Amino acid sequence: MGWLQVVCIGLVVVATVVGVGVFTRGVVVIVRTIRVGRPLPGRWAPAGARLRTLAREVLGHERFRQRPAVRAAHWVVMLSFPVLFLTLLTGYGQLVDPAYGLPLIGHWVPVEWAVEAFAWLGLVAITGLVVLRVRTRPRASQPEVEQRRSRFFGSNFAWAYVVEATILLVVVAVVLLRGLEYALAVQDGEPWASALHFPLTAWFGQAWVGADRATLEAWVLVVATVKILVSMSWFVVVGLQPTMGVAWHRFLAVVNVYARREPDGGPALGPLAPLRDGDGNPLDLTAVDDLPDDARLGVGAVEDLPWKGLLDVATCTECGRCQDQCPAWATGKPLSPKLLTLALRDHAAATAPYVRAARAAGATDEAQADPHLGVDLVASGVIDPDVLWSCTTCGACVQQCPVDIEHVDTIVDIRRYQSLMESAFPAELGGTFTKMERRGNPWGLPARQRLDWAKGLDFDVPVVGTDVESAADVDWLFWVGCAGAFEDRAKRTTRAVAELLHAAGVTFAVLGDGETCTGDPARRAGNEALYQMLAAQNVETLNEVGAQRIVVTCAHCFNTISREYPAAGGRYEVLHHTQLLDTLVAEGRLRFAPGTGDDGTGTTVTYHDPCYLGRHNQVYTPPRDLLAAAGVTLAEMPRNRETSFCCGAGGARMWMEETIGERIGTARAAEAVATGASAIATACPFCTVMIGDGVAAHTRASAPDDTAPAPVPVPAQVGVPEVADIAVLLRDRLDRT
Repeated sequence: MGWLQVVCIGLVVVATVVGVGVFTRGVVVIVRTIRVGRPLPGRWAPAGARLRTLAREVLGHERFRQRPAVRAAHWVVMLSFPVLFLTLLTGYGQLVDPAYGLPLIGHWVPVEWAVEAFAWLGLVAITGLVVLRVRTRPRASQPEVEQRRSRFFGSNFAWAYVVEATILLVVVAVVLLRGLEYALAVQDGEPWASALHFPLTAWFGQAWVGADRATLEAWVLVVATVKILVSMSWFVVVGLQPTMGVAWHRFLAVVNVYARREPDGGPALGPLAPLRDGDGNPLDLTAVDDLPDDARLGVGAVEDLPWKGLLDVATCTECGRCQDQCPAWATGKPLSPKLLTLALRDHAAATAPYVRAARAAGATDEAQADPHLGVDLVASGVIDPDVLWSCTTCGACVQQCPVDIEHVDTIVDIRRYQSLMESAFPAELGGTFTKMERRGNPWGLPARQRLDWAKGLDFDVPVVGTDVESAADVDWLFWVGCAGAFEDRAKRTTRAVAELLHAAGVTFAVLGDGETCTGDPARRAGNEALYQMLAAQNVETLNEVGAQRIVVTCAHCFNTISREYPAAGGRYEVLHHTQLLDTLVAEGRLRFAPGTGDDGTGTTVTYHDPCYLGRHNQVYTPPRDLLAAAGVTLAEMPRNRETSFCCGAGGARMWMEETIGERIGTARAAEAVATGASAIATACPFCTVMIGDGVAAHTRASAPDDTAPAPVPVPAQVGVPEVADIAVLLRDRLDRT
């Protein structure tokens, strides 16, 4: 054994012992931090469905669909890790015998082809990802508004470059070793010294065939040693940095995706995760007297997070896809789902050891007085109040996250603590909560006005309990909703839906003053007690009247009644009005007059996907089918369907002033106006209001200043598009012959 071999073996042994030891320490730290979180039952079963989802999500890279090039590159890099791990094992054997090959599979053609393919493809892929990061990263010379447009704003670039450099060095070492292995095999006259076994490296390995044997073996020793040292150095770096999500996600993401909220693969959208007690069981706040005196409602401190929430923050890759899609961030507000996640991650890592120590000490006065326990996430500055309350709960972050972080559930849980335990919420919400509690609607209007929308219709709208005995006596119970009953623009939608149903021969009835708010704004604002009170009241009413099939016009009511009321005992068939109208059109019960647009086929319309109809409930096709049936030409906005941009009303933001940055509704309206469409179709009263106001604001901002000198003629303004619900557009085109 020569001196070079002794040195290489010595270095590798030391590096391996240190690398594996430090890496193991990192694993232990992460596991201990996650175990600080509260229990969360039901995240491990059913195993079969979860494993199928895991395989589909990981191997299919479903969350990368909007970025096909990145999807392909990341897929290659991801799979190169387990495939090229075989070469790491081979490298240890090569330190003893440079011609070493793994037993059984070392010269198996499929394995050799896979190794070489993933080595070369990995080289191309990681180079491409490095170039992408360098090109799109924010520059210090740029103003902050420009820097914020990069999804990597706020990410740790040093950590990312360490990971990328490690991958780059490893794949280069693998390629070099394969070429050297080919040259040695040729010199030894081995039967596998052919292009069949070295399909992508024999061409340059041939150049080394004539080299001295000792030189070839020395190069194998050096390259194998470098490869192992690079790998073990990476183990040391990440082991010392348990918060280095850009590295740890390759391990943690598998667990995080497996333990997702929806075992069948759906995103953690639609219904919110329930408010839970310390044991992870759903809490019924209607029985508030049964709560223990020391109950903590929601997430006030990091130890109040469920273990999945702590796994979420540890898994974050800092890729910024959530930040890139967030409407609050895009309009100059301080909320970035990524930065919020990183703040929670760092705080959890710093606090967890003290929490564990205090718990180990039991209920002693000293342990309970530890200042690291119960640190209020908002009051301490870990999360700024403006960050917390900027969220519209649109779900774009959840939809985009490649590792299934459940941002919305965490944000609402923190809001729950602030609302229920601290009464710390924006001042506007205080009045909204009071109106919902006392009057049953956020406008605070009397229930007797809930049927005012029906005045002037040329047919009667029956009321359950007055005109019909039971909801089962009609085809559908029409849930009008607070906006549909009280907001003028939403009343147009309510009337239009009623007229369309009447024209189609559909029998329906309403609850009239028996309706009350579904509780959606209260729940998204964290006031779970108010939500549960309203939900219990509505479920009792619906069950009493025999409701079986319900049609709604509000996307928020649709989500709440169909997805959240089952947990409160209310299970019904619920359709959004676009779904029911689409069915009636397909059945030939609704027909529309020919279009009258400039293009001869119908007016050009752009459609805005409401977050709580689209992303939260995957209803994308019926609204578009209805517009096509009405003979209009659809001009899609750049951001549509899964990537639709929020109107700004969700998460109870409808009832809060938007004082930071640009109004979200105005930004969305500008995008809609830019399509040149003569009308903007919506399918939710909140969207109608916000985008309608946004169009007005955008028009005012775009209008020429009459007081300024005009050296050149000012071009005529493009017409202001109408903003209306699809039902209104359909009603206006109804063929009444």
